[in-house]
Amino acid sequence: AHELLERVGVAERADHRPAALSGGEQQRVAFCRALANAPRVLLADEPTGNLDPATSDKVFETLMQLVRETGLSALIATHNMALAARMDRVLKLDDGGLVPA
Repeated sequence: AHELLERVGVAERADHRPAALSGGEQQRVAFCRALANAPRVLLADEPTGNLDPATSDKVFETLMQLVRETGLSALIATHNMALAARMDRVLKLDDGGLVPA
């Protein structure tokens, strides 16, 4: 878990209570908690939605490294089309149905 916290830049805040963390720090900690037990599949809804662009990029790069290093499968829901364009496969929902991306 500590290695994951380091990778997303919040290791120095590991001993802080949630109320002492910013919203972005809380979101990065939640990301690490979801990955701490080395799941085979990660389902994430807007995992970088509350992060500034630089931090969002760092978290996304960490996720993609973990996908490639561990074989993790990640299903990410996002409205951020720039983020979606960097993923291996993109499916788009429109009016409740799948459409070509």
